Amino acid sequence: MPERTLPPFRADHVGSLLRPEKLRKARDAHERNALSAADLARVEDEAIREAVRLQEDVGLRAITDGEYRRSSWNRDFLEGFSGVRTVEGQIATRFHSEAGEFQVKPTGFRIEGKLAHPKGIFVDAFKFLKGVAKNGVPKVTFPSPTLLHFRGGRKAVDEKAYPDMDLFFADLARVYQEEISELAAAGCRYIQIDDTNYAYLCDPSLRAQVQSNIGEDPAKLPAVYAKLLNAAIAKRPKDMAVGIHVCRGNNQSAWVAEGGYEPVAESLFNEVNVEAYFLEYDSPRAGDFRPLRFLPKGKIAVLGLVTTKRPELETKDELKRRIEDAAKFAPLEQLALSPQCGFSSTVEGNKVTVDDEVKKLRLVVEVAREVWG
Repeated sequence: MPERTLPPFRADHVGSLLRPEKLRKARDAHERNALSAADLARVEDEAIREAVRLQEDVGLRAITDGEYRRSSWNRDFLEGFSGVRTVEGQIATRFHSEAGEFQVKPTGFRIEGKLAHPKGIFVDAFKFLKGVAKNGVPKVTFPSPTLLHFRGGRKAVDEKAYPDMDLFFADLARVYQEEISELAAAGCRYIQIDDTNYAYLCDPSLRAQVQSNIGEDPAKLPAVYAKLLNAAIAKRPKDMAVGIHVCRGNNQSAWVAEGGYEPVAESLFNEVNVEAYFLEYDSPRAGDFRPLRFLPKGKIAVLGLVTTKRPELETKDELKRRIEDAAKFAPLEQLALSPQCGFSSTVEGNKVTVDDEVKKLRLVVEVAREVWG
């Protein structure tokens, strides 16, 4: 079976990489006003050059900047829109890990006025990445527009600015369209939307909170969010590939949501107009592969079989067996392989080393070559 020449690739990845210690220290110094923005940018530039070399050396064709210019996978982007203020989220999440549990309320967002897109948010970062990624396709990752609704619902949207929620969703789609258009004009042809909310809607306890805390019907939200996502990407160029990563939470090797994709699979795969779905399948909490039976022809399910949460390295035989199991529900030519999430959705990163990270990325590449040719 031939390698895919366009993204998503048979061996792909979700995006974030472990931050080098020098970069973490520089960001901390900048936040203490002990390092200028220009000096921080120089440290980021060098770290990104090294991250690009790492990805190219292991054989990846999708190249990201490791999310090295961000302090958060979602906040840095969403605060770039006018009208958005960071607040405490209304959905309480309990993170689970092998070391124990801890509960937090994740960042929420308050819509205080009309949404606007005053300037490109990740456009300059993409231009730099494009300039240094010579042997692959530069990919930009950013949070889903659904976050500006899911973490607060109607109560988080100012009624004077948006008396009608349809107007809010229309403006939200528009500001995403404007960012994507600027990225496209800069040469971007591969984007990935990171969405936790479809995964949260697979977890019974979180579905209950959606009903009680933000007053939304969890059974109706997949269709609402599919419409929003489609509007957000509606004006992308025809040659721009779009993937959506369905994330169960990723904070220092801990996760939030549990449960298989069955409650959202039919809507997610058939109503959201993207080319690829990055699906977390690194543990039993993700359920089985049966939901892949809803994957329509022409779309790719990128199986996140290699965990970023633990240092133990999966075996090739184990991964190949699981790919064979998935192929019972979706054709092999519609499957690909990746780690289940990024290695560092937060600045702190997961409980793995850079050496672990490299081994896992190389494993993804090698297994993909052996399975798909």
